[in-house]
Amino acid sequence: MMDRTIKALSLILSYPTVELQAAMPAVAEVFDADHRLASQTRVELKRLSEQLAQGDLYDLEESYVMLFDRSRTLSLNLFEHVHGESRDRGGAMVSLIETYRGGGFEPATSELPDHLPVLLEFLSTRPFAEAQDILSDAAHIFDALSTRLARRESDYAHAFAALLQLSGKAADEAAVAGMLAEPDDDPTDLTALDAVWEETEVTFGPDPNAGCPQVRDMLAMMDHPAEPALNPQNRSA
Repeated sequence: MMDRTIKALSLILSYPTVELQAAMPAVAEVFDADHRLASQTRVELKRLSEQLAQGDLYDLEESYVMLFDRSRTLSLNLFEHVHGESRDRGGAMVSLIETYRGGGFEPATSELPDHLPVLLEFLSTRPFAEAQDILSDAAHIFDALSTRLARRESDYAHAFAALLQLSGKAADEAAVAGMLAEPDDDPTDLTALDAVWEETEVTFGPDPNAGCPQVRDMLAMMDHPAEPALNPQNRSA
């Protein structure tokens, strides 16, 4: 049985489209009915759903890109926060793809496999205990992203607060502090952004000198934030 709340979070964190806007009233109802979420979080998610449903699509697209595409510290590609530019990232991608295929899941998207909405769509099809186990590995990432988004006065912060609540785990304070120690990107500084992304492309083939990481550890950075990740995500509008 699909976990409708995890699916709804996948949708609300996806790139805005006309189809997504049309789905927002149903998404809001899902959040409102799920008492695993704190009451205030449900209220805030309903407000975010209404904003996405009623907002000008161009403005919504621009805001999304400025937050998640042009700000590496807010990247929705989770392995950027876990492995950065290391070879481990390629191995982790391979493991994640194998996990998807093992669960009969083939993402219909051009996004990378570690793109959060893609992962959440997969987790929505798994037993909740399994999904919660994986979400708990990323608790520190959700906490840090929620804090960064709140600083920017973005209501997307509440989606990450909801993920943290569903994880059933308090985020590791040291890991969160390590992530937040990195300065926020300035999405309007295009020269600086070009310098950040202008590096060797991350490859997804396994490292011949190292074994493929275990899937269970795919989000387990825990104590040490990664070095800056250096591969831009693609956006198909």
